Amino acid sequence: MLILSGLLAIVALTAATGYFVAQEFAYMAVDRGRLQQMAEAGDKAAARAYRVTQKLSFMLSGAQFGITVTALLVGYVAEPLLGTGLVNLLGLPESVGVPLSMAVALIFATVVQMVLGELLPKNLAIAEPEPLAKWLSSSTLVYLKIAGPVIRLFDAAANKLLRAIGIEPVEELPQGATPEDLKQIVGDAGEQGHLDPELAQLLDRGLGFRELAAEQAMTPRVNVHSVRFDEPAARVVELLDTGHSRFPVVGNDLDDIRGVVGLAEVLTLTPEQRPVTPIGDIASPALVVPSTLPLPAVLERLRTERRQLACVLDEFGGFAGIVSLEDLAEELVGEIHDEDDLIEDAIERLDDTRWQVPGRMRLDEVEDTTGVALPLDDAYDTVSGLVLHQLGRTAEVGDEIELGAVTVLVTAVARNVPESVVLTSRVPEEAR
Repeated sequence: MLILSGLLAIVALTAATGYFVAQEFAYMAVDRGRLQQMAEAGDKAAARAYRVTQKLSFMLSGAQFGITVTALLVGYVAEPLLGTGLVNLLGLPESVGVPLSMAVALIFATVVQMVLGELLPKNLAIAEPEPLAKWLSSSTLVYLKIAGPVIRLFDAAANKLLRAIGIEPVEELPQGATPEDLKQIVGDAGEQGHLDPELAQLLDRGLGFRELAAEQAMTPRVNVHSVRFDEPAARVVELLDTGHSRFPVVGNDLDDIRGVVGLAEVLTLTPEQRPVTPIGDIASPALVVPSTLPLPAVLERLRTERRQLACVLDEFGGFAGIVSLEDLAEELVGEIHDEDDLIEDAIERLDDTRWQVPGRMRLDEVEDTTGVALPLDDAYDTVSGLVLHQLGRTAEVGDEIELGAVTVLVTAVARNVPESVVLTSRVPEEAR
């Protein structure tokens, strides 16, 4: 009779432990956003489950309280009921039977508690969090109401201890994910094949967009085609061969920004007026942004002021380059080429291990396109900056640097800066 009573008590307490474990993991794993949508659609069980997730920290404290109490009770009843029953059943001497029965009772209770009370409900809750959370919602709310005063007492004691060591308790877990969390999720999903590689790259670019500044998306001043304010408007037509349709207008030097002119302004003039009308007369005021302005803010400035191009100034007030709407779009979707663009700035794949790379290309863009990771440093952003940093001098055609399993060979130089390099990777393609 004692054995049967002990078994029934252990089973009942183990079931209670399993209930609290399932409660804990189901509400931790369930998608709260989906519960909210279902609740708004009229699902009453989802509405109750969503109410529980709104006080998740309190619910977790309640679940831990229930797990602790039921687990302690299993140990409390296992030996006197199950252990004593075994001694009587086996008819062993007390000196041998008591320790043996105690050991058997505790081992049995531990195995049952661990498998049926802990692991089984945990795995079930992780596998099916939504239906389980809905099914448990009514009883969970009742339990939290009844045990609420005791749970709050223990919570207050724990919070007081935390504050004593200089840590401020957090009452509720944050909902949603940070941009860093989302980037990690997108990266993992892409690597595991759950997302198309192109979609994963697009999402990654979108999440990284806010971290970039104007200086990282701009065309640097050495590559900018500008026009003087006193040149004739016909000069803009001549510069269309560069693949651009808008140009900064400068005064006595490149740091003297007077405005911006485009083909649209030139077309307001008759063919006879273009050779005799100074560009300064038709130029629009320049939109000027600092080089450190985040790209979302640059985009907002361009949008609100209805501009296609902004001039970028460095920390000393000098002209650093230009950034256009197309530059911002390329940060999101990759290189964009239309019929008017020159394609000399694109990465060209030479074979399975080699790429022809423009020197002005940023290192993160190189990795996105080739899969080859180059060393990053605050001292540079581009391939040419990396080469100059490694060389410690101006570059010459034929210069070669070794970067672990990657070799960079300078194939073209302009103004002592690498204009084009050949990137060779000795890392197998499947490992990149």
